[in-house]
Amino acid sequence: MLPWSIFPRSASGADTELEAEAEASEPSGRQLSDEALVEELLATVASARSFQEFRRSQRKDCFGLLRWLQLVLPLIQEIREAAPPLPDDAYRRLALLGRTFQAARRLLRCCHDGSKIFLALESEAVLGRFRAVYEKMNLALDGMPYSEIGISDEVKEQVELINTQLKRSKKRTDTQDMELSMDFMMILQNEDGNADRAILERLAKKLELQSLADLRAETMAIKKLINERNGQQPESTKHIIELLNKFKEIAGIDEKNILGDVSIPKYLEKCPSLMIPNDFLCPISLEIMTDPVIIASGRTYERRSIQKWLDAGQRTCPKTQQPLAHLSLAPNFALKNLSLQWCEKNKVEIQMGESEPAAEQEERKEDIPSLVKDLSSVHLDAQRKAAKKIRILSKENPENRALILENGGLPALISLVSYPDKKIQENTVTALLNLSIDETNKILIAKGGAIPLIIEVLKNGSVEGQENSAAALFSLSMIDENKAAIGILGGIAPLVGLLKDGTIRGKKDAATAIFNLILNHPNKLRAIEAGIVTALLKILGNKKLGMIDEALSIFLLLASHSSCRDEVGSPSFVEILVEIVKEGTPKNKECALSVLLELGLHNNSLMVHAFGLGLNEHLSDIAKTGTSRAQRKANSLIQLSRKCS
Repeated sequence: MLPWSIFPRSASGADTELEAEAEASEPSGRQLSDEALVEELLATVASARSFQEFRRSQRKDCFGLLRWLQLVLPLIQEIREAAPPLPDDAYRRLALLGRTFQAARRLLRCCHDGSKIFLALESEAVLGRFRAVYEKMNLALDGMPYSEIGISDEVKEQVELINTQLKRSKKRTDTQDMELSMDFMMILQNEDGNADRAILERLAKKLELQSLADLRAETMAIKKLINERNGQQPESTKHIIELLNKFKEIAGIDEKNILGDVSIPKYLEKCPSLMIPNDFLCPISLEIMTDPVIIASGRTYERRSIQKWLDAGQRTCPKTQQPLAHLSLAPNFALKNLSLQWCEKNKVEIQMGESEPAAEQEERKEDIPSLVKDLSSVHLDAQRKAAKKIRILSKENPENRALILENGGLPALISLVSYPDKKIQENTVTALLNLSIDETNKILIAKGGAIPLIIEVLKNGSVEGQENSAAALFSLSMIDENKAAIGILGGIAPLVGLLKDGTIRGKKDAATAIFNLILNHPNKLRAIEAGIVTALLKILGNKKLGMIDEALSIFLLLASHSSCRDEVGSPSFVEILVEIVKEGTPKNKECALSVLLELGLHNNSLMVHAFGLGLNEHLSDIAKTGTSRAQRKANSLIQLSRKCS
């Protein structure tokens, strides 16, 4: 699991969620910079707009909410372009608008893939959630100080018109589907269990719960709802399960138990969404990524999700709204390998995209022996084509990887890594990366002498070759003896160089590899000698990279080693950490506090310096409202401050 992983809040279907959001008190002080707040607003709207299909019972309301979000967007975009310093009143209103957008996104997600039975049975409560969103949006926009933040008259008039309509919408009372409500009442009040089949069939048709596939999906959604409710609202849950079982019965499915044989995704059953590392979830689909790719903004998405976004004519990053310089999609091999290893470790089974027809798979497998033979061809073009095809085949499944090894593909690939042709280097290094997904292959690749050759590509290869070499070293370093070998063979210094001067993707791959490698103590010293402190400080100074947590996680490992601590611990670095504690995200603060505590336990003067910079003022607040780990670190630092004083 990535050490800097952020654990996202569950996209709950429970109607208490929005009430909690509405009752949350205004935050004291500014949690984000003005720029970050505006970017977060745009990213949240983009994420909410990615949901385009909704349950029938809430479809109209969802499209209405999407329309409101679209109408408010010009206000946020104009603030972003003007970038004015936000006065307190404007900041508070935009922060409230941000929380409203987040509530809207959760509501849309619930109506997108939540239980159809729950949404229909609790339709009044769900409608109340829509109204609450509109009320908060109205509260945030009503009285917005347009002149102080440089909003044009055109946008101001549009937003004021929106606000007037929002006030009207609060007074509107929607009528329920009375036939649907009566049908539910008739079914649930029938105490002998012999419900009228005609009523059940009518309900099943209205809710689109007639086919086996629909009922399987509904079972998954109800299972998720039960996990999220955690024993609360037992009567409502009981009714939902009863209705599901009745629908299964009339569909001819002999299965009464909600926990029975119907296939439930393992990550819903064993790993509630609070447990899934945020790094592995696509920002668009919020599902575990099986084919993560990096776009021009440096953000990672599931290939299918981002491709749909681009095919719809979008030319911005969904998360940051940053215009894309190009539309190329670069595979994020390091993240994919890490995700696969995490899923394997936690016994999480995920669907790896649409399966290829069996005949085509067999035909492709039959190509492997001839492709391996072509790797040793005297013709350069044949070698290039073979390396590229094996790269693709090695990515697809364990069977292909086994066939490549059985046919002597590993030594053939290793012999080509040092070939002077850059494209062959890229493809062979990437094929080795793919082969290393399987645990036993990590040892075979290292024993075959590949590590020094991969390090050479890391030093002198093409941009993609360097990035994939870093990802390959990370994958190989999952074996402890390979960690030591990579350090001894000189792999740390070029990784630090990539961290310092590489592309965004290169920096991320390098950071991931370095973190894993310096779990080996001698590699910590090698990283220090290679100038990693300077490289990490450079990353901390560039917030646009979005790698503060990664850098701090590496700093924490370095600070844990007595010989590295003096290189890391300096008054100027402590000042940076205190600034992150004051201005960073909750996860940034957690990481910064961890490093401060590690340094402070061994250097009293650094702690005195930190407390002199006003650290104490923020510790008590974090001890109450920070992440659970941040709260523990803050309390430890508070105790340490008493000793220092």
